[in-house]
Amino acid sequence: MDHQVLNNSPSPARVASQLYALTKPRVVQLIVFCAVIGMFLAEPTLPAWQPVLFGTLGIWLVASAAAAFNCLVEQKIDAVMRRTAWRPSANGELGAAAIITFSGVLCAAGMWLLYTQVNPLTMWLTFGTFVGYAVVYTLFLKPATPQNIVIGGASGAMPPVLGWAAVSGHVSVEAMLLFLIIFLWTPPHFWALALYRVEDYKQSGLPMLPVTHGSEFTRTQILLYTLLLTAVTFLPYVLGMSGLIYLASAVVLDGIFIAYAWALKRNYSDLLSRKTFRYSILYLSLLFAALLVDHYLPLHFI
Repeated sequence: MDHQVLNNSPSPARVASQLYALTKPRVVQLIVFCAVIGMFLAEPTLPAWQPVLFGTLGIWLVASAAAAFNCLVEQKIDAVMRRTAWRPSANGELGAAAIITFSGVLCAAGMWLLYTQVNPLTMWLTFGTFVGYAVVYTLFLKPATPQNIVIGGASGAMPPVLGWAAVSGHVSVEAMLLFLIIFLWTPPHFWALALYRVEDYKQSGLPMLPVTHGSEFTRTQILLYTLLLTAVTFLPYVLGMSGLIYLASAVVLDGIFIAYAWALKRNYSDLLSRKTFRYSILYLSLLFAALLVDHYLPLHFI
């Protein structure tokens, strides 16, 4: 019997693969990318390597811990959604004890790195982000209101602030401007996904906006938030934080985003909604990359 159980046990490589999947690697990659951009924007020259290296590792570990904890809390919801039913937390491959231990170890390691190798401010801000996402958003906001994405977006918008604090030791107006850009980007990004996954969300019972208010209302909100986002993305140039390289990039990227949102509003299809969602990810990556390039290669009107 014991021999049979042993033979049926997953290999260490399989367990490692399952645990890695819980960290939502693609989502965390974007989080860490925005945090690293915040680090480089915080200094006029190249920042010291220690806060960049250890800050990146610490933020990555805590973000991964939050993602794993989210998978645990939402395992029953994930199990009825096609997009997430494969997760090892949802299909029962990993138990609650293993996930809690894994998440706790990642969070503790990340917090220790940030406190000892970066600075206490970054540790506390990162811990607050963990609580905001894993507890406030996942446990309370998400099942309670269709505005969950808007309010909960505050946690997802923190990475550049964390990166800025890791290098400079403080939080500036410029860091909060980066926060505002991601905060306003989150609703059109996520609602585009929720539109073509609406049947999944109906099954899950979550009050996502397309479920509670319908497709047309959600598409109007996507367009309005995209326009508001466009206005805010011009602020780095208006306030002298960036130059013409960023401004030109923002004009092009915002123009494409608005075109997607307008097309989605006028003629909805699941394919177009999926394209809008994918473009939103590319949009944020390129916008922040443009900020970085502009930071080191500034061009200004004479």
